[in-house]
Amino acid sequence: MHELGVVFHIIDMLEEVKKENDIEKINSVTLELGEVSAVIPAYLTDCWKWAREKHEFLKGAELLIEKLPAVTFCEDCKQEYETVKYGKTCPYCGSGRTFLVTGNEFNIKEVEAY
Repeated sequence: MHELGVVFHIIDMLEEVKKENDIEKINSVTLELGEVSAVIPAYLTDCWKWAREKHEFLKGAELLIEKLPAVTFCEDCKQEYETVKYGKTCPYCGSGRTFLVTGNEFNIKEVEAY
């Protein structure tokens, strides 16, 4: 379960934000999570609930996850399509000359703090 390592990384980043902005407490963290980012939201949330209680400035902080859809672009027919539904092969022309446009993101979008 690499989600625990991901949570530790998020907390490290939040500690930096806390120091740089003289923050006492973080109430919530909003993440943008791509559909094919290889992070399982339920596992991430479980790890977050455990880890947040180990840090005074994060106790009770909510983790909000915004899912970003995976979209692939076909270089041959110039169409975009749903990656999860069709995979690497373009459903319009059958080409394999495709690449992921969005859906692999993992970003801290917003931090609510005081």
